[in-house]
Amino acid sequence: MKQAIFAALCASAAFVSTPAMAGAERFSVIFGGRNVGHLNVDTNGTHSDIDFDFKNNGRGPTMKESLDVDANGFPTAWTVTGATTFGSKVDERFTLKGKRATWVDSTGPGKATVKEPSIYVPQSGSPWSVGLYARALLKDADGAIPALPGGTLRIEKGAALTIAGKAGPIAATAYEIGGVNTTPDTVLLDASGAMAAYVTPDFIIIREGYEGEEERLRNLAAKWSTDRYVAIQKAVAHDYGKPVRIRNVRLFDPATSALTDPVSVLVNGKEIAAVEPVDSPATPGEVAIDGAGGTLVAGMYEAHGHLGQDDALLNLVAGITTVRDMGNDNAVLDELIHRMDDGIIGGPHVIRSGFLEGKSPFNANNGIVVNSEKEAVDAVRWYAARGYWQVKVYNSMNPEWVPAVVKEAHALGLRVAGHVPAFSTADAMIAAGYDEMTHINQFMLGWVIKPGEDTRTLFRLTALKRLPALDLNSAPVQKTIQSMVDGHKAIDPTLGIHEMLTQNRDGKIAPGATDYFDHMPIGVQRGLKKAMVDLSAPGDVAAYQSAWEKITATVKMLHDRGVFIVPGTDTGGALTYHRELELYTQFAGFTPAEVLKRATFDMAKYSGQDQRLGSIAKGKLADFFLIPGDPTKDIKAIKTIAMVVKDGTFYYPSEVYPKFGIKPFTEAPKVTLPK
Repeated sequence: MKQAIFAALCASAAFVSTPAMAGAERFSVIFGGRNVGHLNVDTNGTHSDIDFDFKNNGRGPTMKESLDVDANGFPTAWTVTGATTFGSKVDERFTLKGKRATWVDSTGPGKATVKEPSIYVPQSGSPWSVGLYARALLKDADGAIPALPGGTLRIEKGAALTIAGKAGPIAATAYEIGGVNTTPDTVLLDASGAMAAYVTPDFIIIREGYEGEEERLRNLAAKWSTDRYVAIQKAVAHDYGKPVRIRNVRLFDPATSALTDPVSVLVNGKEIAAVEPVDSPATPGEVAIDGAGGTLVAGMYEAHGHLGQDDALLNLVAGITTVRDMGNDNAVLDELIHRMDDGIIGGPHVIRSGFLEGKSPFNANNGIVVNSEKEAVDAVRWYAARGYWQVKVYNSMNPEWVPAVVKEAHALGLRVAGHVPAFSTADAMIAAGYDEMTHINQFMLGWVIKPGEDTRTLFRLTALKRLPALDLNSAPVQKTIQSMVDGHKAIDPTLGIHEMLTQNRDGKIAPGATDYFDHMPIGVQRGLKKAMVDLSAPGDVAAYQSAWEKITATVKMLHDRGVFIVPGTDTGGALTYHRELELYTQFAGFTPAEVLKRATFDMAKYSGQDQRLGSIAKGKLADFFLIPGDPTKDIKAIKTIAMVVKDGTFYYPSEVYPKFGIKPFTEAPKVTLPK
């Protein structure tokens, strides 16, 4: 049936025989209504030259590609050079001669004998390649083609639509291309097969002259994404509609930081109905789940997310039942929260932070961007009126406006967290009244940069190379740390992203990913073998290594002095959140039990939610997860999750992960339904 459908589709689409789209193609990259870069393609016969460059929030990729295709549109030679979003150098090459394919990317050299038509998927290619894949897949009988170095590309036809612009309307069709990464890409092709746009819920790349369609296309991309996750939710969310008895489990008790004796936990509706002796008899009509002596842990808090639909369910099945969002498109986030709270799609509870940014050539485009102190204060009032928990100040904010922002926020019951605005210091923001510092690099930069140096660009990361010369016992360092102690401030260090920044190396599995690397699809695996920043200059590797040592020592110093460490990632959470907690045990002085308590009850209390969340007790929300091991002895035990419950809905990661191309980590528990 599938082959017949695709054969009919190919017969009705005249463009699919075109090996390459001739001429010049010009695209704009649009974030939040703002043109931040370009994608330019010049094609002559079967050869294309591609120029991809954009900068949003002071960073973005700069890539040049040279591509040759055969008569069927399959790549025979492909080079990609330039730099990634955070500056890591790219020099990627692929060739196909006869049936012999060879390539080199950051993972090292590779080769394959091609037994059937296959398409190379570059590690660092531009989104224009998605259109190329679509054209090839539309000619394939079953819409599936082997990918190199691995995986299988697949296509699904979506909606037909018309795009309005200066050159007249474009009749386009949406296609989803998946099979290499955890989520598919969406490309819009016109009637000739040329790419009209590449669309996501967050940004779009669209043909020049059609930029006015940006908001509509992002909204459509969000709808299509929602449709996908609605279907997944229907397949994997279990609302039993009956009491559920989870037998033979031990609970992590934050009051003692230890495990209880074996018990049974009963869930009815959204709440925990009872915690009973393990041998208590069942009542009629119950669902029974065999906990097999495993451990139940209250749902964890990921305190530095920028949540979207693509990572909502993945966070949930990683045991994260609450995410503190640290900056988003406000309307998009509100709609996402509505869908998750109503059970339309799977995802965590959300604590909202109001993103507050100043207008500049480098500003981010989330939240509210302001041009004056009055606008900044008005934005605080807007967030307070809509129930936000705090405001987050960002890089381009005028530091002189921060005291007024803090004063208004505190008057309205909001907390204030944030980056250190450019041309200011952590000391100044602490004095201005920040309740929480965001990112350990932001906290430390004031010790090593000079007045007038601009942290609105990648310099806020590359300046970490100066840390090796820093004396952590020096007066400036100790003054800042003592001000945190005296002011009862907290810090969200996002230690894991700094490990990626300083420790990831081309060709080697990222240290933080060793426990899940083999479970991920090929596209993710390749990304996990790439350096994050440019390490090409002599001495850079050693400098970043030493910087990592200073960073971890600083976090430990803060923890030892009683500064509250807030666990968050800024890398999407889910599996990287597990690593964040693990790093606290390796470098910051936490025991496994202490870090588990911090991720659950402590964060519930910090967020004012400990009456309903943070521990497993009668009357609290049924938000918890089941693991086979004992996380008080080894925090790695949280990486093997058999079941997650949120608001009384049961999820089994072994059912969810294959929807994302991820190999499950353990089996689901045995579930017995009433007769």
